Amino acid sequence: MRAALLLLVLLAAPPALADGGEGEPRTWHRLIGILQYLQADYPAAVESQSAFELAEQKSFAAEALQATRELGPAGAPFLARVASVAERVNRSVAPQEVSALCGTLVAELVATGGLARSPRQAPDLVDGARIYAEACAACHAENGSAQVAIAKDMEPAPASFLDAETMRGLSPYKAFNTISFGVPGTAMPGYPGLTEVERWSLAFFVFTMRQPACDHTPPRASLERLATATDAELVRDFGEKELACLRRKIPDMDDEQSLLTARQGVNDALRYAEQGKLGAARQSLTDAYLNGLEPVEPLLRGRSPALIQQLEESFMRARVAAERDPAALRAEGKKLIGLLDLARQSSGSTTGTLSVMWLTMLILLREGFEATIIVGAILAMLHKLGARAQARLVHLGWMSALVVGAAAFFFGRHLMQGAHRELLEGCAALFSVVMLLYAALWLNARSQLSRFMGELREKMKGSLGGGSTAGLFTIAFTAVLRESFETALFLQGLTLDSPRGVAWGTVGGVVLLLGFVIFVKKVGFRLPMKTLFKASTVLLVVTAVILLGKGLHALQEVGYVPLEPVPFITLDFLGLYPDAVSLLPQLLLALAPLVYWLLRRNRGAPRATAAASGR
Repeated sequence: MRAALLLLVLLAAPPALADGGEGEPRTWHRLIGILQYLQADYPAAVESQSAFELAEQKSFAAEALQATRELGPAGAPFLARVASVAERVNRSVAPQEVSALCGTLVAELVATGGLARSPRQAPDLVDGARIYAEACAACHAENGSAQVAIAKDMEPAPASFLDAETMRGLSPYKAFNTISFGVPGTAMPGYPGLTEVERWSLAFFVFTMRQPACDHTPPRASLERLATATDAELVRDFGEKELACLRRKIPDMDDEQSLLTARQGVNDALRYAEQGKLGAARQSLTDAYLNGLEPVEPLLRGRSPALIQQLEESFMRARVAAERDPAALRAEGKKLIGLLDLARQSSGSTTGTLSVMWLTMLILLREGFEATIIVGAILAMLHKLGARAQARLVHLGWMSALVVGAAAFFFGRHLMQGAHRELLEGCAALFSVVMLLYAALWLNARSQLSRFMGELREKMKGSLGGGSTAGLFTIAFTAVLRESFETALFLQGLTLDSPRGVAWGTVGGVVLLLGFVIFVKKVGFRLPMKTLFKASTVLLVVTAVILLGKGLHALQEVGYVPLEPVPFITLDFLGLYPDAVSLLPQLLLALAPLVYWLLRRNRGAPRATAAASGR
């Protein structure tokens, strides 16, 4: 009975607004708190057939229905399902169905309401202990046992934070809500005079009171996870021996704090849109992406590339909505907040050494594939031409790009973040497009000269000319630069999980890439000169098309290029994105060689006919 009363005290209180706001968000939290209570306790109430407990559940179901109505239009999509919960609770039937439905509703309400359920900064357990001694020890005892003289005169009795059964269904988030508002009709008051940070510190502290001293470093877990998880859930995920350290050693918030910055930016954008300040809303979304998501993108992409892609696409849709359809911005903004919270839940997780090794190899192969083909093809071509001096310049070009990538690995996260990184990637990609087209035209011109091989060997003696020499170096440098830079930042993020995994994965990836370069060179050596030139020209044009899409997309992310979404798929490795501003130039560039070939063919046909007639 005491456990049931305690759950009533801690879970039935109107939850506090984790964002620190007032008004409608308070109702969202209140509704979520009620549904969580029904999810946990309704099945037990039905099983016990206690008239008191069943009546209690019915009152909470009615309150949930009322809270849903208070949300107005925002709560309309949930009204029928909440009414279904209330109807079943009133008849005391289907306990498991009600519990499952409440769980689903809670998840959807959190996402739709854009609610934060964890602190903005790491709680201070020392400060939490101080607040507990001043405000809580009189009723709950200094050690949290609730063994004090005044307790016998209180109904319900104060909670014991040392009792495992009592703490079984609680989380710091639920404790935070109770501390914020108290429980009307009981001796538990609210503490509005405490700051949000102090309330979170106190909520986290009470979960340490029954735990032994921590003697090791716990596994990484995000504050989002620690705030919303019960002790039983942490034991399930990390093991019994890790629980004490997970509760007693608060993790840093490096990547999670960055995601909180993004979340706040999206919330600001929604507020600006409601005020009619669409320009400010667009800028807030751009800043949220650059200052919040972009700094941790390499780290999160290594762990969950699919989630990062969803986040980037959602940010793009939100920016378009802010420009053209403010009414759609709220829905997209709430979805974006939900994705950011999902990223926060996984932000503190780690990946094992073996997994990091394979991820590293995959990243190296994915990012180095294009550059490897280009460099290998150029080297094979120069080998055919006997231009060894120029081959050395190509080697110097790609090795210089790797040096820049190494510098990015050690310093890039601090010096090249946000708009600077995207701007550099975009400009490097577009410059690479220019150089690749130059190389394609150069190769095409050489392939049309029947005397080129003899002239090269006899007159130029291994030199392709000053312009071509500089061009070959630049082509090799730019072909590798962007991939080298991006790979370095990805690997830098993965080193936080397993430096050893990154090291071994890098070794394996480099070996595979070198093998691929050798293969391309060997195949190129055996191809006829004309075939090699034509194949290399096609390869360079295709790569230019890919980099054109990636470069324009990077500039769109920093707001330098406008957005024009179209129904299309996203293929990041091919530089294809559902946007007309990038797709149309790519299409024109891809068709240009075909048009050029058709024009030359049409011009050449009359000449061939005339020549035949003359004979």
